[in-house]
Amino acid sequence: MSIPGADDPVDGHGARPPRVVIIGSGFAGFHTAKSLARRMRGAVEIVVVSPTNYFLYLPLLPEVAGGILEPRRIAVALSDALPSCVRHAPGEVDDIDLDGREIGWLDPEGVQHRMSYDRLVLTAGSVHKVMPVPGINQYAVGFRGVPEALYLRDHLIRQIDLAAMCDDPRERAARCTFVVVGAGYTGTEVAAQGQLFTRALARSRGLDPDEMRWVLVSRGEVLAGLDAHLSRTADAVLRKRGLEVHTHETMEEATEEGVLLSSGERLPTRTLLWCVGVRADPLIESLDIAVDGGRVVVHETLQVPGRPELYACGDAAAVPDPSRPGEYTAMTAQHAVRQGALAGRNLAASLGHGSARPYRHRDLGFVVDLGGFHAAAAPLHVPLTGLPAKVVTRAYHLAAMPGNRLRTAADWALEAVQPRQSAQLGLVRSPAVPLDTASPEVPQHHLGFPHASGPN
Repeated sequence: MSIPGADDPVDGHGARPPRVVIIGSGFAGFHTAKSLARRMRGAVEIVVVSPTNYFLYLPLLPEVAGGILEPRRIAVALSDALPSCVRHAPGEVDDIDLDGREIGWLDPEGVQHRMSYDRLVLTAGSVHKVMPVPGINQYAVGFRGVPEALYLRDHLIRQIDLAAMCDDPRERAARCTFVVVGAGYTGTEVAAQGQLFTRALARSRGLDPDEMRWVLVSRGEVLAGLDAHLSRTADAVLRKRGLEVHTHETMEEATEEGVLLSSGERLPTRTLLWCVGVRADPLIESLDIAVDGGRVVVHETLQVPGRPELYACGDAAAVPDPSRPGEYTAMTAQHAVRQGALAGRNLAASLGHGSARPYRHRDLGFVVDLGGFHAAAAPLHVPLTGLPAKVVTRAYHLAAMPGNRLRTAADWALEAVQPRQSAQLGLVRSPAVPLDTASPEVPQHHLGFPHASGPN
């Protein structure tokens, strides 16, 4: 099945205008569509193909899991945030014919569609990086989207509820132990927000908040590779708050009873979060183009060598980093936003509107939210901690969000004066959030992630 007009001739002979198809609605895809629409002013047909009809502001996802923000605050509808000339095709792209300039996708109701294009932009983003660790696919949950955040929130509430009714001290200790593997942005913020959330839950259930044991396991330092100030501050705040930070250590095995660390320590737990990192979407690997580390190799103009009609940016692209000759830009939102804006400019140039430019960037610094009144920030490399860093961090997020700013700020204000809501909604079942996206049939089991036939 094809959408209307999919095979019409391109404008110039009295038919449709040029069609630009963008695969993905994350940071790179969203900003590509926005930039291109602004420059072309209706002279191009823009179609964004993605499974969801919203742009997800990922940096605030840990606050959804921690019961601070409602999920719709950080899920901004594409129709609300993009010009009307941008259409959204809901579905998963499962075929790309580069020679025929055509894509195929499966919509949410299982109907197959095909569409031709004049320009194609690969911004498919990234998926979990799954290591060959025994038990990972069966006993761990990742953290990349709204379903996982909603599931984790319910899971944490459930574990505290069960612990409050448990007479076996060993089982109660396991339910009150939470293991996070990976101390990058995601793992650090999830651990920080999760610990505060479970301590609040413990108080409301008559448990000792100090029984809530959070363990952060990292092969390197906390926030390794980022500004040293952020790394030191985050490590110090987490340790002072009582989190167990295991740096230069790995997880060797996950079982029904818990996890085994490289130090030989066994941690009985019902909660294992895998936040080790990301890799480019597997869709990229099926294409007959050059890739490096799973990412599409592109020129500094974001065009794919030998395919002038094909662009890639964001996590899906290996973009040369002008500040680090011989290396590619990191897979961060900051780069994805800028690359998306440039992709829109260069796409417009390829269609006769303006001139193309190479990718250049200036590091504006980073921020990390550590929950409560704690944060670390380095705007323009000025180190900040405590409340000033918190103010800068939240101001940065509000400025970067393409919508829902007032609602988000209202949730933050309510969180400061009211207890967090702790109703378990049970909206997302564990089989809906598999760690390995290539293996959705693998159910999560005993570590608090029940069988498909079990209760949520």
